[in-house]
Amino acid sequence: MAKKDGIWVTGASSGIGKAVALEFAKIGCNVFVSARRAQELERLKDQAGKQGENIYPFPCNVASHTNVEQTYKKISSEFEVNCLINNAGVTSFKHASDNSVNEINDIIYTNLLGSIYAIKSVLSSFIKNESGTIINILSVVVDKVFTRSSVYAASKMGLLGYSNSLREEVRKNNIRVINVIPGATETSMWSQEIRKEKGELMMNPESIARIIVSSYLQKDNLVMEEIVLRPVTGDLA
Repeated sequence: MAKKDGIWVTGASSGIGKAVALEFAKIGCNVFVSARRAQELERLKDQAGKQGENIYPFPCNVASHTNVEQTYKKISSEFEVNCLINNAGVTSFKHASDNSVNEINDIIYTNLLGSIYAIKSVLSSFIKNESGTIINILSVVVDKVFTRSSVYAASKMGLLGYSNSLREEVRKNNIRVINVIPGATETSMWSQEIRKEKGELMMNPESIARIIVSSYLQKDNLVMEEIVLRPVTGDLA
């Protein structure tokens, strides 16, 4: 009996990841949701109501390559992953001189290495199947300089470079690599103070989720390799 296929979303407990998971579930896709907090994944499934039947929680700390491998084995024992969405991310909004080594490691291991670990876990299957989609949620820090974001920028620019190189390697295998580059989005990554002050100038996760789902559903002989999204009013100062 063939396995059911679906989409694996990391960092799915809040923000863009949560919105993406709900949007995919809404159109009937199986969604395998991962995050560090298992309780939040269960809450997501409950919030989805009837569509929660399409959501399958798989707690995972992407900063651990062992945990990523174990999680993928659990998912693939029951399902076939045909799309990976790397959304898990953290930041600190500190000047470089104020970042602790622990903060630096957490950002790099989560945003950059975590995404690479997840890609590596699915890649052999994608190549074997001659099919698959990898969607990375990056940030406008990859093409614009912001202060108090040095480590975050390093993690996202590193993933951009990795993804662009990977794309050239796997074109022959019919694997699509899509980089989504959003500007300021109203998520818990920002402080309550900033969200209260500038939330109206930010994009909402649901709008971004709809664009991500649309890019996945595009089945003609084309791929939206890079999608830059900004508020109409531009980047936050």
